[in-house]
Amino acid sequence: MSGKQTDTARENVCADGQTGNHTGNHIGNHIENHIENHIENHTGNHTGSQTREHILVCLSSAPSNARIVRTAARMAQAYQGTLTALFVETPEFASASAEDRSRLQANTRLAQELGAVTEHMAGDDISFQIAEFARLNGVTKIVVGRSSAASRRFLGRRSLTDRLIACAPNMEIYIIPDSLTDSDYRVRRKRAGVGKPVFTLLDTVKFLLSLAMATSLSLLFYRWGLSDANIITVYILGVLITSVVTEHMVYGVLASVASVFIFNYLFTDPRYTLLAYDIGYPMTFLVMLLASLLTGTLAARMKNLAYQSATNAYRTKILLDTNQSLQHAAGREAIVRATADQLSKLTGRDVAIYLPEDCDLEELLSRGKTDARLYCPIRLGGVLYGVAGIDVKDNPVDAFENGILMSILGECALAMENEKNAREKEDAAVLAQNEQLRANLLRTISHDLRTPLTSISGNASNLMTNGKDFDEATKQQLYTDIYDDSMWLITLVENLLSVTRMEGGGVELHKDAELMDEVIAEALRHIDRRQSEHTITVESEEELLLVQMDARLIVQVIINLVNNAIKYTQRGSTITISTREEGHTAVIRVADDGPGIPDEMKPQIFELFYTGEHPVTDGRRSMGLGLALCRSIVTAHGGEIRVTDAVPHGAVFTFTLPIKEVQLHE
Repeated sequence: MSGKQTDTARENVCADGQTGNHTGNHIGNHIENHIENHIENHTGNHTGSQTREHILVCLSSAPSNARIVRTAARMAQAYQGTLTALFVETPEFASASAEDRSRLQANTRLAQELGAVTEHMAGDDISFQIAEFARLNGVTKIVVGRSSAASRRFLGRRSLTDRLIACAPNMEIYIIPDSLTDSDYRVRRKRAGVGKPVFTLLDTVKFLLSLAMATSLSLLFYRWGLSDANIITVYILGVLITSVVTEHMVYGVLASVASVFIFNYLFTDPRYTLLAYDIGYPMTFLVMLLASLLTGTLAARMKNLAYQSATNAYRTKILLDTNQSLQHAAGREAIVRATADQLSKLTGRDVAIYLPEDCDLEELLSRGKTDARLYCPIRLGGVLYGVAGIDVKDNPVDAFENGILMSILGECALAMENEKNAREKEDAAVLAQNEQLRANLLRTISHDLRTPLTSISGNASNLMTNGKDFDEATKQQLYTDIYDDSMWLITLVENLLSVTRMEGGGVELHKDAELMDEVIAEALRHIDRRQSEHTITVESEEELLLVQMDARLIVQVIINLVNNAIKYTQRGSTITISTREEGHTAVIRVADDGPGIPDEMKPQIFELFYTGEHPVTDGRRSMGLGLALCRSIVTAHGGEIRVTDAVPHGAVFTFTLPIKEVQLHE
């Protein structure tokens, strides 16, 4: 059904309105049934179409608007298209009653429940705003109600429907008629804002001052001999100023009328009377009155539009600030706090956000709008993340506030979704890392423990079965091999337990002032028995280097570093342990002149279970626990550990420990 055809049907309904309600309802139902049949006939044609229909329904506070919205929703469903609900706020709506605002809010919420995207625009010309929105957003069909399309003619002005068709001639426009309910609604709209105070003391003072200033300036012009046209211009300026500085439009009207009477009283012959001898004065008064009324009305409208623009800019800024705040919010609590702050700024009301652990969110939403609170869902993709409770009392949220509010809640839901995904991704990464560590541990244990256990069991079996046939030297060698393998296993298990405790924070440091030389000497008494095959020297630049440390753990660090040097260097190599003081830090170095460590291995050498490609002289692989344990112990002491190359060859392991002032009492 085209826009012009639909409008013709509407004009017929208006023409038959005098025959009674029954006739109007009958024709209205006939038109709506025709629309329903039109939808059904086109449902099959649009199924599978690549170009989706975009249907625009016009929102209002009319009692019949809910019916219009439902009809548009059925059209969108039948055409498998998208539905947009648009409300155009005019300056007159600022004086709408609380009942009208509440009804508009209910219609907006109904449109959202039916799957519509709600939009808001502000302007004077409703038809132009609708047509421009439809053009810019690719709307293919417009659905309006007869209350919005009713003929409002003043001096031949066309109806809203005619102007809408003229602005969008290629658009399909559907008009849903209704009964006389709308006529009652229009009467209430004319009375909207009656309860508000029209005359206030401040505006009255501004009104009188504007007239006084205009009259004083006009008397000055009259004394200077200027023409009446200049004086009339001054009074029009006074009317314009009055309309701008006062809140209600009635002051501009009063200023227009008062200006005519004052001009007649002070500046026309005979002066100081309301009589006028010149035959042209009545026309002058009429033109002056119309010019004053026109300028005053335009000034009031411009002021209302400026107020709406400032309000819209502020609300849009809040939406942009919300997006930035949520991007920088870390964690769900920060997201909720930022959202509540922005909602409070937007509405100027108290806001509470309920999370799933606080209460039953679905039950809370079922309350809808109570007498004092509006409950809005924080939902994304069918997942309910929370509910925002807004204290509305007797001041309902208007349509544009509702649109921004829904956008903020949508941003909040998206931020919560992203935070949830990031948390799940992090948990999955930690789980994968733990699984990888567990797999590495099991694989390493199964590989590395097999050799010493096989050696121990084999040597023990030989001693049990053939011990009497072995000479003493052979027995001692077997005993030594069993001892070495068992000590290797003991060291491995101790390192594994130590690493587990250090990484889990289960080790409590017991720091005392210790001499670094004594700690090194204690460590050298527990190193690998093959130390006799290497030259180990200790160098210290300080005679008494006192360090605050847990001596037992630092001994373990030195043992692991020296044993690594023994294990991975050739026989006869030199291992040097040196200490020195740099500022408030003790620097301990374990250097060797072996083959060194390749550069590609250095970044991972302190990682858990990292073994690299070192050849080991006794044929056993290392589990990669020793250096990881060293790093954990040194880090727990507040120091650092690193590996560098020795000159001309070899490796240097350096770790630092903080030095604290120690009071010695002799």
